Amino acid sequence: MELWLLESIRWTDILDIGLMSWILYRGILLMRGTRAIETMVGLIALMVLYALADLLELITLHTMLNQFKIVVPVAVIVLFQKDIQRALANAGGRLFFSGPRQAVGLSLPIVEELVRASTMMASRRVGALIAIERAALLDHYVEPATRVDADVSQELLLAIFHATSPLHDGAVILQKGRIAAAQVFLPLTQSKNVSRFFGTRHRAAIGLTEETDALVIIVSEERGNVSVVEHGALQPMQDANQLRQHLQTILTNATEPPAAPAGGPA
Repeated sequence: MELWLLESIRWTDILDIGLMSWILYRGILLMRGTRAIETMVGLIALMVLYALADLLELITLHTMLNQFKIVVPVAVIVLFQKDIQRALANAGGRLFFSGPRQAVGLSLPIVEELVRASTMMASRRVGALIAIERAALLDHYVEPATRVDADVSQELLLAIFHATSPLHDGAVILQKGRIAAAQVFLPLTQSKNVSRFFGTRHRAAIGLTEETDALVIIVSEERGNVSVVEHGALQPMQDANQLRQHLQTILTNATEPPAAPAGGPA
């Protein structure tokens, strides 16, 4: 039986399976860190349930899921519209040739610059929005924005978000430990659970972290405080030390030693 099976396999079958496996693998890598991967897991679970219903002859469940099969192609296009566009845009580059995408950690000096800049702007009631890319790419937000490509520094962040700066509207995005772009406009959350007291800045931070695994620092000019948003959840920071510890825990490389607390307020 095994010999017959091996003899019946053509080299084109192996090529076909290999190509499909590679395309699926690259597609999953592109969606890593986004909410699309969660939706895909749900669709796969329904497909497995359909197969079990067919195998065990669960007639009612099989009939219902069989009707669901008709709308699956349309549902995939609607649910994954942005991710499909992103994948097609990257088809000649990251889709086929790049390696697995890993979340990029930030060095302790960069974290310290973020802490100092954030707490300084909070004390001056200067609003700011700083998004930090992790596993999910933020290129499609960076492309239409104003490119910066500069080292992360307290002075530069203060200059960007100063009220007289032409770049102070929108967010700053960090990629690979550098300020990639300023004047970035992020998607607003559509959640009904967000407090009505939150303004556009907070809604944009929550919206981005609902769609990706990015981490966002918010400096509120109205309240004069700093918050960190991750996975759609907003967490206010009590002081610079809490912000520093929180960012170090999430963003720094595990191989780096813990940083000594800075002397004096940031």
